[in-house]
Amino acid sequence: MYYERTISNIVKEATKTFKVVMLTGPRQVGKSTLFDNIIEQNRKKISLDDIDILSLAKNDPNLFFQIYTPPLLIDEVQKAPELFSYIKKIVDNSSEKGLFWLTGSHKFSLMKNVSESLAGRVAVLDLQGLSQAEKLKNATRPAFIPDIDLQTKRQTFTAKEIFKNIIKGSYPQLFDGLTNRELYYKSYKDTYLLRDIKDIIKLEDETIFTRFIKILASRTSQVLNYADIAKDADIAPNTAKAWIGILQTLGIIYLLQPYFENNINKRLTKSPKIYFMDTGLCSYLCGINDTEMLMNSYLSGAFIETYAVSEIIKSYIHNGRTPNIYYLRTSNKNEIDVVLEENGKVYPIEIKQTATPNLSMAKNFKLIDEKKKGVGAILCLSDKFIPLNKDVYIIPISYI
Repeated sequence: MYYERTISNIVKEATKTFKVVMLTGPRQVGKSTLFDNIIEQNRKKISLDDIDILSLAKNDPNLFFQIYTPPLLIDEVQKAPELFSYIKKIVDNSSEKGLFWLTGSHKFSLMKNVSESLAGRVAVLDLQGLSQAEKLKNATRPAFIPDIDLQTKRQTFTAKEIFKNIIKGSYPQLFDGLTNRELYYKSYKDTYLLRDIKDIIKLEDETIFTRFIKILASRTSQVLNYADIAKDADIAPNTAKAWIGILQTLGIIYLLQPYFENNINKRLTKSPKIYFMDTGLCSYLCGINDTEMLMNSYLSGAFIETYAVSEIIKSYIHNGRTPNIYYLRTSNKNEIDVVLEENGKVYPIEIKQTATPNLSMAKNFKLIDEKKKGVGAILCLSDKFIPLNKDVYIIPISYI
């Protein structure tokens, strides 16, 4: 079953404006499927997962483009960096738009080749797993801000349904009605994640990395401490930092940077917080494989926060935008879970594992400069949108 993706219209618009459109993101999030569902009749599709085609692309790029002429979709283009200089030559000798659609899972190597060969010629778009809105067949939902139209009616979930969504995750294949979740995530880790890591670095012992990423998963929504993670994983801090950087580039994790205000800079935590972008993968790595188990886990609050933050991020990148999203924590542990900058305003957001929030949960919103502050939000398990007052709204997580 195909779920319409929010970014589809952005791809169509970019094709009319740029000569090259590149869609990046983790493995199995639906990049090729998205292109397949909007591809024009005259555009040919090839995949570099095909060994023979890959061999031709790497060994004779000139012949490759004599056989495969644009408009062209090249899947997993990072496997043949030899193609990029030829793509540059082709687009520089043509005035046509949309000559190439490219997909790639290794943003690590992709962006190096793009910056060297295709700067100014390519629209780079990111895709993650299915967003909450896409699962609800509401692909036109805009990027989230707390200042929601008071008349907006949106579907809400019970707390149990939210946790069920968290456990299932967001990879499209899990929504075909056939896939065993636990088997899927085991295969994803073994077949895709470890393979991609080994393509980037020399990994002598897979078990060490597996232990590391499981430790990392148990720390989702926490402030990142490289030394503590390295100690628990029994690796060097520099190794932990390098591996985290790779997982970030692959789109598996997101590092939420701290927000700074001039008047409180000296009191702010300066380390990022870490979030897994797919809560299903994260819960699998934590050994949590059913809804009830997660609801009763000490990690339940961390997963609610991870789910909400990842959905906010997806709401932006799937609309072709970069989220101006941060968190704020002072040295005396006063914290705002999420700070969004949008439309010249700063929106403070708390994420709570409760269906009955109260105004005291918004007490730290005072840390934001009143001149800049927009409507604050308490994202939670409530099934109703309720203004607590003119400055703070209770917003169900399903509204993201």
